[in-house]
Amino acid sequence: MATVLDLRRTDDPRDIVHRTVESLARGQVVAIPTETVYGLAADALNPDAVQRLAELKKRSPDSPLVLAVRGPDEILDYVGQLSSLARRLSRRCMPGPLTLAVPPVGDNTLVDRLPPLVQQWVVGDHRCVGFRVVDHPVISQLQQYLRGPLVLTSANESGKNPPTTGQQVVDLLGDAIPLVLDDGPTRYGGASTVVRVLDHRYEILRPGAIEAAAMNDFAKPLIVLVCTGNTCRSPMAEGLLKKRLAQRGGVWAGVSVMSAGVAAPDGVLASPFAVDVMEAQGVDLDDHVSRPLSDALIHRADLVLTMTRGHRAAILAAWPDMESRVRTLRGDGGDIADPVGGSIEVYEQCAAEIEAAIDEWLSQLGDDFLPQAQPSGNDPDARATDSQGDH
Repeated sequence: MATVLDLRRTDDPRDIVHRTVESLARGQVVAIPTETVYGLAADALNPDAVQRLAELKKRSPDSPLVLAVRGPDEILDYVGQLSSLARRLSRRCMPGPLTLAVPPVGDNTLVDRLPPLVQQWVVGDHRCVGFRVVDHPVISQLQQYLRGPLVLTSANESGKNPPTTGQQVVDLLGDAIPLVLDDGPTRYGGASTVVRVLDHRYEILRPGAIEAAAMNDFAKPLIVLVCTGNTCRSPMAEGLLKKRLAQRGGVWAGVSVMSAGVAAPDGVLASPFAVDVMEAQGVDLDDHVSRPLSDALIHRADLVLTMTRGHRAAILAAWPDMESRVRTLRGDGGDIADPVGGSIEVYEQCAAEIEAAIDEWLSQLGDDFLPQAQPSGNDPDARATDSQGDH
């Protein structure tokens, strides 16, 4: 019978973490809680352990298993290259209840360095590999002590309902596994959503904790326009960009656009001259209220366009990891001057400069910036890849 370690009855989980790491290092398969369902985990660098996990699962060789990695950035190391859409989904949904299936690109990726038998179990159709970044504190602690990723699958035989409590794991597999970490009912009480991304297309292969409508929102690109107070330049830029995207139509009309200020208070209306100038162009700023640039907004953004070099420098001083996604609106790196205190003609000139810069940016954005969804459940290859996300 399995040893059950109750995470709810310990003030310090480090002993449980160390015992679990030792079990994994010895090549054992252990049952662990996640935010979705309970899973079976094995050291991905130990082919015998992975084979034992597949046998416990009664998994068919054409049904791949998942790699659980420490963070979304680590996925890039394993596959060599990610499309802008795959990066967007991993950034917005991980850690969390998403299984992201993507193909390794090129040779000598970390997937290629896994033991050959392990590669056979984790590489699926379209040569895709499914990745999880589990949102559970004990799993994060476990992974700090492991040399590589975990191979992960739900703690049930294939075809049966996955367990959402530790006791269910014991009832299902208690005689077959040495160790179960029990943390009570899982947060979501169901499996992750499985999404396969090929280039700039995504498919929901198996619905789960993230609903299709939410996934559609996660897949949409977000452009954020930034000035100082978010009452003049960036609101005009936001309105003009939305107008241009609507004129392009199709998937371009689905791009999200917001504006903010590096020193903006909450809730200040747009400048009256900005409202008047935009009204003449068919853009309504009557309901605009200012917002400060926040950590949540900056990290959700795919592209941040600033009115000046100073704004860009201020953003990168606070968020240096955003360097590749923050640019000046003017393609030449120049500044768009603040019209505050000027006449309506100054505002008109500012708007014209913003509009020209927006048109230049739109001419540079390619199709890879845009997601294209395929209906779930209609893909003949879905059955093989669906199992990548049974966790």
